[in-house]
Amino acid sequence: MTEHVALTYRDYTALPADGKRYEIHDGDLCVTPAPSPQHQIVSANLFRALDAHVRAQDLGLVLYAPLDVILSDRDDETTILQPDLVYFDRGRLDVIRARGVEGAPTLAIEILSPTTAAIDRNTKRALYARYGVPWLWLVDPETHSIEVYARRAGAYALAVHASGPQPVDLPPFVGLGLVPSSLWP
Repeated sequence: MTEHVALTYRDYTALPADGKRYEIHDGDLCVTPAPSPQHQIVSANLFRALDAHVRAQDLGLVLYAPLDVILSDRDDETTILQPDLVYFDRGRLDVIRARGVEGAPTLAIEILSPTTAAIDRNTKRALYARYGVPWLWLVDPETHSIEVYARRAGAYALAVHASGPQPVDLPPFVGLGLVPSSLWP
C-alpha cells in the first residue's frame, strides 16, 4: 500500500506552465484542460457586467482567472483553487497579496463545463464553504442559469436561481440588474 503524499504550495509552484489549470484540493492535485471559447465568452461577459457595477459603486474589486486563491497553505492541508471570477468587497482587499489571494474572497464564481461541473458542484463548493467564502455563484452555460449560494452555518444554501431576459440583483450585490440571458454566446 502506498502512502498518500499531500502536495504543498511549493509543489504547486513547481508545476509546469502548460496551459492546463492546476489546483490543489486538500493536498490532492486536480488538473483540468484549458477553458473552451464558450466558457471564456461567458466569463468575459460576466466580468464586464460585474466590474462595471463594482467600479461605479466603489465596492471593491473583481478579478478573473487564472488567479491562485490560496485557502489553506499548511503542509497537511494545502488548498489552492482558481475560480473563474472572484469579487472582494472593500473589507477583504487585504487578502490580495503578491503570490495570489491568501484567504477567502467575498464571492467565488465557477462557470460550469462538462469537464468541471462535478468538481465545481461538489468538491470546490465544499472547500469554499469550509474556508469561509460567503457567496458562491455557479454559472451554467448549458441551462443558461445562475445559482447563487449563501454560506450559512458553514454550508451553502441556495439563495437565488436566475435565468432569462429580466434584470436581477444577485447577492452580494444590490442594484446590479444583471440580465442572465446576456451572458450566453
